[in-house]
Amino acid sequence: MTDDLKLNMDAYLPLRDVVFHTLREAILKEDLKPGERLMEQQLALKLGVSRTPIREAIRMLEQEGLAITVPRKGAEVAHMTLKDMEDVLQIREALEDLAVRIACQKINDEQIQKLRDSAIKFEKLAASGDVKRLAECDVEFHDVVYEAADNPKLMALLNNLREQLYRYRVEYLKNPEVYPVLIKEHEEIVQALAEHNVEMATGYIHVHVANQEVAVKEIIERQNQ
Repeated sequence: MTDDLKLNMDAYLPLRDVVFHTLREAILKEDLKPGERLMEQQLALKLGVSRTPIREAIRMLEQEGLAITVPRKGAEVAHMTLKDMEDVLQIREALEDLAVRIACQKINDEQIQKLRDSAIKFEKLAASGDVKRLAECDVEFHDVVYEAADNPKLMALLNNLREQLYRYRVEYLKNPEVYPVLIKEHEEIVQALAEHNVEMATGYIHVHVANQEVAVKEIIERQNQ
């Protein structure tokens, strides 16, 4: 276990969420590596907290697919697998297609402007290479589309899936070579929605998800070699 693990305190979050964000960041930065044990007592001592928020944070990590509990062994950092990635992105593609179809009919000028602002923000952030902020901005972009669909039940499904997607989104964004592609895809999606062109918008969304799948598949294959 890394010696650099420190609690990232936030006065506005419950302790379990602070522990969760600290561990999640450590996993995504690979300070905690796939297969590494997440021992409650050891983590509690290192972070200066009790075992209860550690246990709760590990459950949250399991919900995101970042940790798994192995029988008779305990919790450990999950390996990324092609099957898990394909399953998650397959569901995402279907739900995003539905969200875009509905949004094409309902989206208003204010939401189109929010999409444009988010796309511009992403382009500006790309120069910084700040993967965490880029991931947050990409989430923000898609959230505007979901908001425009105005379907709370669909939004709930997408929000739940977003947690499982986070690791793959971050891995994708670690490669600066994909930034120009993402910027172009965001622009195309905004334009199609602004024109209320369902066929074009859904086509762009499918390409958007497919490009991520190809890139992350290559990453997983390299890691498993």
